[in-house]
Amino acid sequence: MKNAVLFDLDGTLWDSAPGVSRAWNMVLERRGLEPFMDVDRVHGVMGKQMDEIAAILLPGCPEKEQAAFMAECCEAEHEMLAETGGTLYPGLEETLTALREKYSLGIISNCQCGYIETFFTAHGLQKYFDDYECFGNTGRCKGENIAAVVKRGGFERAIYVGDTCGDFEGAVLAGLPFVHAAYGFGEADGAKYRINAITELPALADKLLG
Repeated sequence: MKNAVLFDLDGTLWDSAPGVSRAWNMVLERRGLEPFMDVDRVHGVMGKQMDEIAAILLPGCPEKEQAAFMAECCEAEHEMLAETGGTLYPGLEETLTALREKYSLGIISNCQCGYIETFFTAHGLQKYFDDYECFGNTGRCKGENIAAVVKRGGFERAIYVGDTCGDFEGAVLAGLPFVHAAYGFGEADGAKYRINAITELPALADKLLG
């Protein structure tokens, strides 16, 4: 039975912020609002659940209006990213190829339905992954979704790789060792393991799972 390496998506496998900011600004303009999204602002909310992002971006708006805005933004970003893709971190596909020889791979993200599939479509990387899950599909927190993927796969051992404190907390909740992708968008104070480039992961995975 294979062990598993499980990943966050944004800030860990790719950076989609330029396309996301353009898509969200298009939605704001359609609604007659001043565009206020930029790459830094997108980086600041990536990794959070979609309802949390809506509350941050539209404070004071009714939840129903926040949800409608986010649904429109998600549709726009899927269209944008399917066409333009994002920026893959250097050496990603070579790293996935090496990991795939020994481990099952999966993605667990706090994103909306369809976002992980857009990542696959834009870059042709679905062949490397056995499973994926997201908040948009289940409405559950990251730790619960990580645990669900581990259970579905029947993995004896697994690690979770992510770039934020939320990823760290999710791994702890699921009972997995956490690897901080320090090249990403966030911090993870207290993380025992870290990598400064995705290409460092195979050696560390062998140490933790071998």
